[in-house]
Amino acid sequence: MTPSWPLPENDPWSTPFAELLMHHLELQPGDTLLDIAAGGGIPAFHLAEQVGPGGKVLAVDIHQAQVLRSRSIQGPHMPWLQFEVGDMRFLPETLPPVDRITGNLSFMFFRPNRFEALKNLVRFLKPGGQIVLTFPSLGTFDSLWVCVDEEMKSRNLAKERKALAEYIEERPSANQAKKWLEQLGLERVEVTEWPLEIFTGPGQDFLEHPLLRGGFLDDIYECFEDQNLAHEFMEDLSRDIGRFTPLLAQRCAMSGFLPDQK
Repeated sequence: MTPSWPLPENDPWSTPFAELLMHHLELQPGDTLLDIAAGGGIPAFHLAEQVGPGGKVLAVDIHQAQVLRSRSIQGPHMPWLQFEVGDMRFLPETLPPVDRITGNLSFMFFRPNRFEALKNLVRFLKPGGQIVLTFPSLGTFDSLWVCVDEEMKSRNLAKERKALAEYIEERPSANQAKKWLEQLGLERVEVTEWPLEIFTGPGQDFLEHPLLRGGFLDDIYECFEDQNLAHEFMEDLSRDIGRFTPLLAQRCAMSGFLPDQK
């Protein structure tokens, strides 16, 4: 029996963002599609099922382990879906243009120059093609960052506070995304934000939360040169999560269409 490929129900992070991506994406059977920062295949498998054997999906990720894992899951199914190792910021000029470009939880990886990376990516759209990218936008976990900043201030951790402020300032906003799509001449530009609450307990539940630790709590640790001090700071913070819960992420989707050539 040929398996079906719905968005997985047990993924608390990638799937909610992918649902927002699918909400904006206008996809037809037979479409060609480039999926960047494809990770473990959410939503590449689902997208490939939607376009069917008449279409094609190229899913690119910079991490070889992710690509190999996705290929293993795929097996002999949906041969029109192809997983490849590649950096979405430096795609080869020989890549053929596609009907749709998607990237789930991708836009934060466009640094250090997000506008140039976005501009380079849009080059691969066919006239009339659509790009849809999702990312946690500025405002994600603000209650945590405010609490961390206040705690750093109370401990006179000036250097660490400066590093935290630089990290927060670097995060992309919904307004920036909208402005950049419009500057690139895209039409029917739409950028939306949907909140998503992340649940955690105190202590180790918080410090080892698989979603929070990957890419969020690690950024707090990186603000410290002294990692022993960082661990002490975070352990103290984790004892009273009521100071910063509920934790709300801002699921942001940016969408636009390249004008048709006339």
